[in-house]
Amino acid sequence: MAADFSWNGGRGAGVFMHISSLPSEFGIGNVGSAAGRFLGFLEKCGFSYWQICPLGPTGYGDSPYQSFSAFAGNPYFIDFSELAADGLLCGADLDPLRSLPRGRCDYGAIYGLVPPLLRKAAANFRSSAGARRKAEFGKFCAVRAKWLGPYALFAALKQKFGGAPWHEWPKPFRSARSAAKQPLERGDLDEIFAVKFGQWVFFSQYAAFRRRAGEAGVEIFGDLPIFVSLDSAEVWERPELFDLRADGLPARVAGVPPDYFSAEGQLWGNPLYDWKNAGDKVCAFWFERVGAALEMFDVVRFDHFRGFADYWAIPAGAKDARKGSMKKGPGIGFFEKLRRKFPRGKFVAEDLGLLSKAAFALRDALNIPSMAVLQFAFGGGPENPYLPHNIRRECVYYTGTHDNDTSCGWYASASEAEKDEFRRYFRASGDCPNWDMIHGVMMSVAQTAIFPMQDIAGLGSECRTNTPGSAGGNWQWRLLPEQLGRVESQNLPYLRGLVELSGRLRPRPAKKCVEI
Repeated sequence: MAADFSWNGGRGAGVFMHISSLPSEFGIGNVGSAAGRFLGFLEKCGFSYWQICPLGPTGYGDSPYQSFSAFAGNPYFIDFSELAADGLLCGADLDPLRSLPRGRCDYGAIYGLVPPLLRKAAANFRSSAGARRKAEFGKFCAVRAKWLGPYALFAALKQKFGGAPWHEWPKPFRSARSAAKQPLERGDLDEIFAVKFGQWVFFSQYAAFRRRAGEAGVEIFGDLPIFVSLDSAEVWERPELFDLRADGLPARVAGVPPDYFSAEGQLWGNPLYDWKNAGDKVCAFWFERVGAALEMFDVVRFDHFRGFADYWAIPAGAKDARKGSMKKGPGIGFFEKLRRKFPRGKFVAEDLGLLSKAAFALRDALNIPSMAVLQFAFGGGPENPYLPHNIRRECVYYTGTHDNDTSCGWYASASEAEKDEFRRYFRASGDCPNWDMIHGVMMSVAQTAIFPMQDIAGLGSECRTNTPGSAGGNWQWRLLPEQLGRVESQNLPYLRGLVELSGRLRPRPAKKCVEI
């Protein structure tokens, strides 16, 4: 019998909004005060989940699914006001961050401002911190040494070589083993210290955020990308895990085959795992990743779940995905080992799009909760699997995800036939399609209902998070403080009423009494 990945947390509802999109005064959301304020909103609504995207450091393209590390946190998400409160920065140091746009992330500006702030704070910490704080920092570095040391060296070398990908560095530095033997300048060592310091600050603030979320009765729903980036510390340090050529570059890369959405398929470019020749090592690496994810999140989504059953391998250098071939994934054996390793982990399979029979069989054999999106429901008749009356209980049901248009934007661009079906299905005028969709998802039998914050705020296509396959303009959207305030003043009672009416309101954790 296959490992059982089912879990029953009871009926619940939540919001999908990445940390970067939170309102804050520093040009991008953070896991400190900005996340704390949003937790207060979720608690007042009665929501029990907050879904976010991967939290790794981002580079070119700004996508959280293309990170420099599978384990590190994004220093952009640090609440720098806490560093100022600790005396490691002064108030004026934060003024450039305060001048950044309010409604979008200007990643170019953030890239130029955040590292110098961390270097300054790290230098001040090194010279002025007390013994207790330095001991805490040392313990953090020791506990996470397996990934932190290589990542800090990788990040310092990337800074040294002008941000170039590792495979364009001088030859002695293109492998971690060789790079570790090279002499480093004082500035390189200072950069390594600053990188480690930034990770300590991020994880310390994130741990406090998780504690506040637990007190609010909100579970953090995270995401685990199936592939890692070519320009990442892991490919640089552990090339034996990946399907690479002798020069260290991919022999084949990841993507998806052509379908009715794209005649050329999708060319992602990530290196593939070498399941055939290094299967045990790849499994061990995955167990590290899953273990780290379960430390960060209460629920973990397996991105591109299909790739565990079979995956599309595209020859390196191909201009599109048409010349790829299907390869067999690790399959059920991998998940049986994973369940033995993490018997209580709560997982969700991202099974959207065209799946093979093998992928459906794997999902069903594992009994793992899957996903459904209401925006996909209209145009296929009453048998469409995404319509509320066809949804299975063991799923997470969305109005849309980060890869969809907002619900208001979707309705505005839908065909007349789709709009007509929508209005008849919900007995609605179509004047407030976002609320019709939120109501439909909330009242479904799906165990979990999730809504992008844009849908709750009634925002249009200009506030879309990501358009797959497009270059530029993605991952920039941010919620404005006044938009959140408007939802709180105008929509919060209705939202909480829906949560209660649909049976998704969970008891809040008991407040701990403090003895005096």
